[in-house]
Amino acid sequence: MKKILFLFLLTTMASLVMAQVQNPVKWSFTSKKISNGVYEVHLLAIIEQGFHIYAQATPAGGPVPTAITFLKNPLLIFLGSVKEMGKLEQHNEPLFGVDVKQFSNKVDFVQRISLITKAKTAVKGSIEFMVCNDKQCLPPKTVAFNILFK
Repeated sequence: MKKILFLFLLTTMASLVMAQVQNPVKWSFTSKKISNGVYEVHLLAIIEQGFHIYAQATPAGGPVPTAITFLKNPLLIFLGSVKEMGKLEQHNEPLFGVDVKQFSNKVDFVQRISLITKAKTAVKGSIEFMVCNDKQCLPPKTVAFNILFK
């Protein structure tokens, strides 16, 4: 019985350690009022040391680029495109055989939005991203967000 309990605890601990490594990006979603009816939406990725995620534009044959999808909302007007705020790193990645653009430590994806009315509303959507380190790439992951405007 003690052997079974020990094996169970060992397996559980190994699973917990693996789960921590498998989620090296923490996201936070906020909005900031810029002027009357105009907001910036911030999709902030904090990236674990040694890992990186890719920019929105990557060449064919390269890693999965970060893709941000906003659901349609008739009360919102999107002003321009999503900007990447962070230290952009560019280099040739032998794993993919192309020049890649990536972010380490953190990156803030910022979208300006204008509200058509003063009614309370939200911007909803998702972010698909791929995270890698110097040894492995994890499968692409999608995270949903819902940011309220007040």
